[in-house]
Parts: sequence; C-alpha cells; structure tokens
Amino acid sequence: MNASSTYGLSTQARNLQWLLTDLVEEVPGVNSVAVVSSDGLLLLSSDPVAPDTPAPSSAPARPAGPRGASADLATIVSGLGSLTTGAAALMDGGSVKQTMVAMEHGSVFVMAISDGSLLGVHATPDCDMSVVAYHMALFVGRAGHVLTPEVRSELRQSMEKTP
Repeated sequence: MNASSTYGLSTQARNLQWLLTDLVEEVPGVNSVAVVSSDGLLLLSSDPVAPDTPAPSSAPARPAGPRGASADLATIVSGLGSLTTGAAALMDGGSVKQTMVAMEHGSVFVMAISDGSLLGVHATPDCDMSVVAYHMALFVGRAGHVLTPEVRSELRQSMEKTP
C-alpha cells in the first residue's frame, strides 16, 4: 500500500499504514512487512525492495507474484502461523508469541497480534534480530487495539483494490 492508496482510508487504517512504513524505514535490515488476518488474508503490506535493486548473486531468481514480495510474505506468514499454532497445541505450549526462521540469505519473523492477526517481517541475514523483534513488539502493542473488525474489513477492501 503506497501513499496514494491510503487516500480515503479511516484515521485508524492510515495510522496502521504509517506504523508499518515506519517499521520498514526505521529498522535496519528490514526488507518488507506484512500484516495478515487470522484467516490468512493480507491486510497491510510494505512496498518490497525497489525492483531495480539486484538480488544477491547467490540467491535464486524467482518470478514476481501478483503483488510480488508482499503476497509471498503474506503466504509465508500465514503458513508459519498455522504450523506453529498447531505445534504449540500438540505440545500443550499455549499461544505462540513469536516465530523466527533464520536462512542463509535472510530471516523471517512472525509475531501474533491480539486479534489473531499476524505481523510478518522479512529481514536481511545480518539484521540485529533483537532490534527487529523489539520494533515488531512495539508495532503489535500499538496496532493490537486499533485492528478492530471494522478496520480489518476496510484494510482488506483496500488491498483488493490495489493493482
């Protein structure tokens, strides 16, 4: 969701987009961010790294999806959320607070938001994981009470309109 696609949104929805943009711009190593509803639908996303930014030479080339990196991240966040929730249930572990996957060429973090939605972050391999987790927790704390059913519906509709 870029600046022009925030036109017409409620103050709460614009504030959530601002928090998400701030997370990407202010936290070193963060590539992209997605907020996914409890039923797996993309609610908010940051713009992926600019298309003219070359991928690491050792990273495999991948075709762009319908919304590029944002759609990919949303799918991964939803899947990891489901997998870890199931694992926690099998282990009588309670609710899942955070999941982190460290890979050779990056990291993915997933954090629960109070309403069942999930915040996902794709970061560089050299990011400071504790800084990323701290800023994700700040986002969750600020966004959790704002992400009402009405705002989720509004965000869902705005994502459907985004080309």
